Amino acid sequence: MHRKNFTEVTEFIFLGFSSSGKHQITLFVVFLIIYILTLASNIIIVTVICTDHHLHTPMYFYLSMLASSETVYTLAIVPRMLSSLIFHKQPISLAGCATQMFFFVIMATNNCFLLTAMGYDRYVAICKPLRYTVIMSKGMCAQLVCGSFGTGLVMALLHVTAMFNLPFCGTVVEHFFCDIYPVMKLSCIDTTVNEIINYSVSSFVIFIPVCLNFISYVLIISSILKIASAEGRKKVFTTCASHLTVVIVHYGCASIAYLKPKSENSVEKDLLLSVTYIIITPLLNPVIYTLRNKEVTDALRRAVGKNVPYHIESFFSGDL
Repeated sequence: MHRKNFTEVTEFIFLGFSSSGKHQITLFVVFLIIYILTLASNIIIVTVICTDHHLHTPMYFYLSMLASSETVYTLAIVPRMLSSLIFHKQPISLAGCATQMFFFVIMATNNCFLLTAMGYDRYVAICKPLRYTVIMSKGMCAQLVCGSFGTGLVMALLHVTAMFNLPFCGTVVEHFFCDIYPVMKLSCIDTTVNEIINYSVSSFVIFIPVCLNFISYVLIISSILKIASAEGRKKVFTTCASHLTVVIVHYGCASIAYLKPKSENSVEKDLLLSVTYIIITPLLNPVIYTLRNKEVTDALRRAVGKNVPYHIESFFSGDL
């Protein structure tokens, strides 16, 4: 009987932004522009870091991995969302939904732990500068990146396996992609076990990185306060400011989205929050973390073989 119910539904339809009515074309244009900028900036970041030997350091290695992860993350969701804004009620198969959820979970988890690896990198650079090259060796960098991806893979397999063993009765997903809670709501049976799994995984993926980043920054701030000159303290803190900004935005959105009480769920609020961490944040990350970095703008100038116009360079370096 369980298997029969499971096979009754073979595809889903996204509700998406159907309540926006005539504004859907406007949303399509805005989201498309943001998506193109996100793809372009992340591809530029990865290309420049790979080709410029001046950027072959652990910090930029992690940045290239984050940019690559963000690219796959958005590719799994945004094109389908854009399509649904133009062609309404396009169905997605169960296999397609499972694939989308798999890549969403694996890359979202990967991003969380990559940001933790970046926090550790900043801790070693500031608190143990003389041992930086020894501690942050190529082997250590590879281990941290593989560990982030491996954790994401395990979490994705756990989520997708638990979710798509459920029997589904509903077909309309109240979202613009196969997110965990909207799909879970379509099940014919009690989903308490799945909710426990989801909350446990979300707590692990958010709290562990947050705690590790918190420890790193406590030690970093402690070291900064020992610096005698105010100019020296400012210079050192500047090297962490971008990472700290991204961490606050990333974990803040994730916590609100996946750790809030079930009673506070709202379709409109969930859509707005999802737009923030799926469309807006992936664009903010390269802007905050990299494109306003002088070393990267210098690398860009070297890559094109000529000077970037002054006003463009000033924008990226924050002089304007």
